Amino acid sequence: MDKSIRILAIESSCDETAAAVVVNGRQVLSNIISSQIETHKKFGGVVPEVASRKHIEAVNTVVQQALEEASMNLNDIDAIAVTYGPGLVGALLVGIQYAKGLAYGSKKPLIGINHIEGHISANFIQHKDLKPPFMCLVVSGGHTFIVYVKDFGKFEVIGETRDDAAGEAYDKVARSLGLGYPGGPKIDILSKEGNKDAIKFPKANFHDGSLDFSFSGVKSSVLNYLNKMEMKNEKVNKADVAASFQKAVVEVLTDNALKACKIKGVDKIAIAGGVASNSELRRNLIEKGSKEGIEVLFPDPILCTDNAAMIGSAGYFEFMKGIKSELDLNARPNLKLGER
Repeated sequence: MDKSIRILAIESSCDETAAAVVVNGRQVLSNIISSQIETHKKFGGVVPEVASRKHIEAVNTVVQQALEEASMNLNDIDAIAVTYGPGLVGALLVGIQYAKGLAYGSKKPLIGINHIEGHISANFIQHKDLKPPFMCLVVSGGHTFIVYVKDFGKFEVIGETRDDAAGEAYDKVARSLGLGYPGGPKIDILSKEGNKDAIKFPKANFHDGSLDFSFSGVKSSVLNYLNKMEMKNEKVNKADVAASFQKAVVEVLTDNALKACKIKGVDKIAIAGGVASNSELRRNLIEKGSKEGIEVLFPDPILCTDNAAMIGSAGYFEFMKGIKSELDLNARPNLKLGER
């Protein structure tokens, strides 16, 4: 292919307002992220109404910065990609409405992108030669999936959480330990000071042979442990609690993901989502994967968090298949992977 395809991408599904310019799905010319973490810290989590207002304030600025950093204007762009689900409905609408306005005004194609598909596509940016088929473990604050990537844009969900997402459980446990928000990085750091075998927290395994996850049980077990210690007026070793909780979560994520690789006969697994930055998950997967002959791939931390570069990558592969969205594109807060 002679022509480079340039995608301007916008992401606003939760509490990051982001814009990026991506070439041919692999090369990132700009990746601007305006985070709301400091705003939501005092609430202990993301407040949807506040997130929406912050997106409105930031979206024009991050898009202009993305274009400037890429040394481009809208005339240089081939298509505009935007996250339309899953996510917070008000937050999604801000990005969608802005993208629709740009697409209409510039007469450029509009491409609605599934946020989870974006996370998977972050690995195409990091690993320039990566091609399907491969397995992907998507682990974030709102999502936990094992996905068989059959082809670009073609997915089969092998396992998913039946209740809390892994990152959600991290945030709730961190809050109960008084660590603050966001909880995942704080637990990861604190756990290095603790004994991961100090407390045995449960790991959910389903008798039907499913590779689904459940994290509400381990979360509740941690809360019950803390309540019992308080009732007995005994001091809690927070580092031991963090390390033991993390062990329970990481081991089930690792075991199920590697089982999925065996079932599908693939020797590559890519990790995606915010929890993909977790040091224990990376260590455990690499260690166990090497014993099974399975290569484990991770994106850089900036590509693990919510960002627009991953949306631009996914948008490129949709564009090349001729998939476009109409200007009546709407937010789909409960959008499933593979749905359109």
